[in-house]
Amino acid sequence: MDKTQENQTDNKEFTEECHKVLMAVSDALYAIGGKWKLMIIIAMARGNKRFTEIQRQVTGISARVLSSELKELEMNGFIIKKVENGYPVRIEYELLPYSHTLEEVVGAMTKWGMQHREKIKSEQSGKLKNDLVK
Repeated sequence: MDKTQENQTDNKEFTEECHKVLMAVSDALYAIGGKWKLMIIIAMARGNKRFTEIQRQVTGISARVLSSELKELEMNGFIIKKVENGYPVRIEYELLPYSHTLEEVVGAMTKWGMQHREKIKSEQSGKLKNDLVK
């Protein structure tokens, strides 16, 4: 096989692999993407089960957005909504076992987020020192 055909084969494999990776990331972002979903799951993993508890923990989320995000998390199999009849009606949200598949993702994001925050702080600190020297 000449080099042109070999390169075309390599490029095709590379393109197919790239497509697979992009599709997998797209699927993941569809399920847990956005500003709030992982934060809601983390709050629930720390024991917050009622709507108001979750809203209190996830600072800045509106009731309308929280309601929408909870519905999407339920649709994707991460949580279940439990309704206890009585007076008043008691509604709680519970993480399903599938949500535990995100532990590694959350751990990696937490580690990276801390590193990134430190990087930004040290860069800003260095810039401030440089500005003072000038």
